[in-house]
Amino acid sequence: MSIPAECPFHARSLPGDGTPLNPSPRLAEWREEGAFTPLEFQDGHRGLVATRYDEVVAVLQDPRFSMRPSRMPVGPDADLHATAHGEVADAEAVPLELPGALDEAGQASDALNLLNLDGEEHAKLRRAVMPRFSVRQARGREPWIQAMVAEQIEHLREIGPEVDLWRDYGMHISARTHCHVIGIPDHHYPAFVALFVESSTAQQKYDFIRMLLAERAESPGDDVITDLLDNRDLDRIEIEGLLRLLMGAGRDSVAYLIATASVALLTHPAQMAILRDDPEQIRPAVEEFMRAGAMFITLFARTATEDVEIGGTTIPAGTSVSVSPVGANRDPRHWGDENPDDFDVTRDAFGHIGFGYGIHGCIGQQVARVEIREAITALLREFPEIALVHADQTTPQPFAHPVAVYEAGAVTVRLDGAVRESAASIVA
Repeated sequence: MSIPAECPFHARSLPGDGTPLNPSPRLAEWREEGAFTPLEFQDGHRGLVATRYDEVVAVLQDPRFSMRPSRMPVGPDADLHATAHGEVADAEAVPLELPGALDEAGQASDALNLLNLDGEEHAKLRRAVMPRFSVRQARGREPWIQAMVAEQIEHLREIGPEVDLWRDYGMHISARTHCHVIGIPDHHYPAFVALFVESSTAQQKYDFIRMLLAERAESPGDDVITDLLDNRDLDRIEIEGLLRLLMGAGRDSVAYLIATASVALLTHPAQMAILRDDPEQIRPAVEEFMRAGAMFITLFARTATEDVEIGGTTIPAGTSVSVSPVGANRDPRHWGDENPDDFDVTRDAFGHIGFGYGIHGCIGQQVARVEIREAITALLREFPEIALVHADQTTPQPFAHPVAVYEAGAVTVRLDGAVRESAASIVA
């Protein structure tokens, strides 16, 4: 089977009627229709989307697919076309635009960005930071993360009994860990939140990064910034660009997973009881959190640099392909007889695409696993009566980014369980 390069017939936009724990049924329909579905992109390109597990993995690991150009799929929200407004930095920097942003001429931006580099160019930058995100490093940071989570639990006690698990808990756990690993001192934490969690310009971000680099040059630490300063293979622009990406990427995903895993457990009391009865089950359960509540409806598109055949389908050179972790994570072809639409903390969910796959897989996934595990463990242990009051994400929300990711939204809970409506009656 060969697909025309521009796929002019029946191109579709991504559906917006899904939620993190109940994706749009259209994804399942597309998965059953075929390995690849025609998809419209915001720049007018007619490409494809893969929703089956095998095809998703094949695209993500095939070097004949490039991250360039940066293309965003058409979704349900017309106002998500990114612009360069507010993202221009001084001439000494190469602005690290938001992936998929459009420049002033309306063209897709290909500024220095680990997410849209290929081959050795990408490998060089990834090698510079990978040692800080290894399994060994993640294990070594467990005591610090446990102590920090304990502090956040006390914060919930102080502001409770009604709290937002996304803003009051998950966001701080992810942001504080980000700062710890990267090398941002505690006294700069408020500034980091203001610049990289809230909204700011590229110039403000670069000014902050340069200030940190100057401080770490005078006072080295056991962190990413010090490693980059010691790396003779990187120039200043590469270091600044890498830090811009690292400070802005991944943190929101961890906060989202903590919030979404909480919603999943609070709306599935039998599953929550399993983790309370057997706390060691939390380790494999993290993989189920990632599988059943994947944040990315689609990852950043890959473009075929030559004709590529996958599973009997020929994808012509120049065709951009989005891949859907949400679709792949629920593909019954891969997950066998286990109902992939069920949330089951005892499932062997290893192999999910929640952290991506291949050379562009999430750099910080090992540290993220520790954060999510410790956050959920502490929440269940310290608040045995916790109950869900309201979760924005139980109804469809606008995509959080043009690449098509779910929004965590507010997750309001009562720590003492005193709510009129039990968590079990709220359908996620």
